[in-house]
Amino acid sequence: MRGAALSGLVVLLLTVPVIQSQNGWGVTYTSTQICALNGSSVEMHCSYTYPPTIVDRVKKKFWFTKESNNVYVDLKTDPEYSGRVHYHSENKDCFLRISDLRERDSAVYYFRFITDDLTGKYTGLPGVTLSVTGLQVQVSRFYTSSKWAELKCQSSCHLPYHTSYVWYKNGLNIPLRTSDSYSAYIYPADSYSCAVRGHEDSRSPSVYAPKLPSVTVSPSGDLMEGSSVNVTCNSDANPAAKYTWYKENLVPNPVLERLSEGSQLVFSSIQSSDSGQYYCTAENMLGRTSANISINVKYAPKLPSVSVSPSAEIVEGSSVNLTCSSDANPAANYTWYKENEDSPKASGQIFTITDFRAEHSGNYYCEAQNRRGRQNSTLHLTVVAVFPETWKSVIIGTIPAVFLVVVWLSVFLLIRKKRTSKQLPKPGDGSDNREQVSKENNSVQRSGMNFTTPVSTSPRTRQTLYTPTSDQLDSANTRSKTKKKMTTKWSMLLSNLTVPVLRREPEVRKRGRIQLHATVQSTKLLNLTGNSSISFF
Repeated sequence: MRGAALSGLVVLLLTVPVIQSQNGWGVTYTSTQICALNGSSVEMHCSYTYPPTIVDRVKKKFWFTKESNNVYVDLKTDPEYSGRVHYHSENKDCFLRISDLRERDSAVYYFRFITDDLTGKYTGLPGVTLSVTGLQVQVSRFYTSSKWAELKCQSSCHLPYHTSYVWYKNGLNIPLRTSDSYSAYIYPADSYSCAVRGHEDSRSPSVYAPKLPSVTVSPSGDLMEGSSVNVTCNSDANPAAKYTWYKENLVPNPVLERLSEGSQLVFSSIQSSDSGQYYCTAENMLGRTSANISINVKYAPKLPSVSVSPSAEIVEGSSVNLTCSSDANPAANYTWYKENEDSPKASGQIFTITDFRAEHSGNYYCEAQNRRGRQNSTLHLTVVAVFPETWKSVIIGTIPAVFLVVVWLSVFLLIRKKRTSKQLPKPGDGSDNREQVSKENNSVQRSGMNFTTPVSTSPRTRQTLYTPTSDQLDSANTRSKTKKKMTTKWSMLLSNLTVPVLRREPEVRKRGRIQLHATVQSTKLLNLTGNSSISFF
């Protein structure tokens, strides 16, 4: 028997010949299980027998892996093996060689021969099971803090202990590395592979950290609210990367919210609240990387909110601003209409009405529109006449001041009347009171007031002049000082008033008249200043 694998690394898992015969018909395989490396070559050997009663010769011999309805596909005619299969048969020996092995070549291979006898056809069982495998670099240990890794070159085929290996870093041979293990500092840009010495063309796939992921959205184009959306993350990595999705939330603080692990993020019915920045991380034992994508969900305007400024009652002649706002993507365009009018009043988010009049009263509505849809809201405006409200404020503000002045003057006149009645002489005492009256009139005039009192002209008395005594003079001086002091207090009282005083024409009274002149400044109600004249009787 000949050994297997003249030009490739092959492991014979079972080397005991297996003989199957039936009535003199049989096929014996040297090995029924073979493990070979990807890219290498393999040979299968067998021998066959048939009964001595068969005098005719064997007219056909072939190997196959596929059979259907007693139809056997010769490997030489199978396109998958084209140019890679070679047969040899001599003295009832059978031989198959397959070069440039591929993992898909893993199968059970059978030898079949056909003689000239009508019943002389036979397939050898159980056949030869071929397992084709490649070398793999396994990361047996990795220290994240230091980036130190331990790598091992291995295969599902248990290769002989004395097998020598070759290691590669970023495609270049690493000298003096012949064992099946390798340790080094590994960085994200590095890649490592290995091969069996003598079969460098069949090196293992490289291992490396994930490359920068690519993120795609399906369907492409605008994302409509309510539609189904798939977001896919893909990164070239070996070992294969694990994926995690995050969403950046800005409220109340910027934070990444972890989401749907896996390469796909699925929205069965995407909403406007799903808009935002998304991050996909790809990670394996050798490193981690990430990529982001912005999700922008389009939607029609929401119900607009409308407001008026100033928010109080609209006074006739004032200026009014109407404001409309709606959540929409893309941003909404705004148009203003007045009820029962066909043409729009204005466009834009703010509509200003200057010199508001009664004819401007009514219902106004704002329409928010984008290419996804439209919504509108209504606002009712009513004008208020300025005259009644203004005078109402003036009257309400004036009443307290008038009341205080009336009370003060009533007290003052009562006191004055009592003092005057005590100082005047009785009729018929031989004195003349005209001088006293004159002096008191002069005293009142000097105090800033005009006060006139009629003097009795009864026929029974006559007007007599008299000279006041020193006590009377002192009393007069005292009264003068008192009146001057009260006048000062009166002026201070008027200066502190902050309500408007209405101008009123003086009226003539037969008995007497008091006329006050004051300058009043108002800052609380109408913000007006001016001179006002108040007369009380």
